[in-house]
Amino acid sequence: MGLNLVDTHCHLYHEQLAGDLEEVLNRSLEAGVNKILLPNIDRASWPILTHLVERHPETCFAMVGLHPCDVFENWKVELDALFASADRNACAAVGEIGLDLHWDKSTLPWQEAALKYQIEKALEWDLPICLHTRNATQATIDILKQYRSPQLRGVFHCFSESRELAAEINKLGFYIGIGGVYTFKNAKLAEQIQDFPKDKILLETDSPFLAPVPHRGKRNEPAYVRLVAEAMATNWGTSLEEVAEQTTQNAHRLFPHLGAL
Repeated sequence: MGLNLVDTHCHLYHEQLAGDLEEVLNRSLEAGVNKILLPNIDRASWPILTHLVERHPETCFAMVGLHPCDVFENWKVELDALFASADRNACAAVGEIGLDLHWDKSTLPWQEAALKYQIEKALEWDLPICLHTRNATQATIDILKQYRSPQLRGVFHCFSESRELAAEINKLGFYIGIGGVYTFKNAKLAEQIQDFPKDKILLETDSPFLAPVPHRGKRNEPAYVRLVAEAMATNWGTSLEEVAEQTTQNAHRLFPHLGAL
């Protein structure tokens, strides 16, 4: 039986991947990356994303949500239309949602309102959430603490922060998504998450962004999740197969929509 990996966060519908998408998917399968979760970013991306899922139902799985960088004054109109067009039974998660204070802090009140709205939708639909938190992880944690429901679960995607914030996330029972940054020489991410429970770690690429070494600075693709797994195996002092087994079990536990292992 071959390697079985899951890319839990990949913008496969992005224009950078459109030109050779079938080849990208073939390379993914050849690398042992058999399932790919697609986070939505706005209303315009939703039909493109769902078309991909319809074409590749065994490989691609949809999330539905509004990215914080795409939250503006009309956020509720956008979200109402987005969720009205989505089938809760066809969605693996609500995402990519969260807070981003890197680009525009002026939209924070709208971002917070949209995040709470989407958390409540996830609870209503009994789905996990996929969180984007840039310069806003503590603020996001503080919002999650307001809910404190055992039904509220999810992942902090693209985690690359401190041990202290990792410990806070662990207390919430949330997972962390680890991607290409893990392979960067000066990131020291392996040290920052060395105490984080292995059964709460997911692998991701965030393709086409943040490609791992040796492709850093180039286009990322889901096959490269294997490179993250290889780096993790080295740091864990274990085999690639054991990392794949653990992280894939984790993905299926958080996202049961992926189906049975």
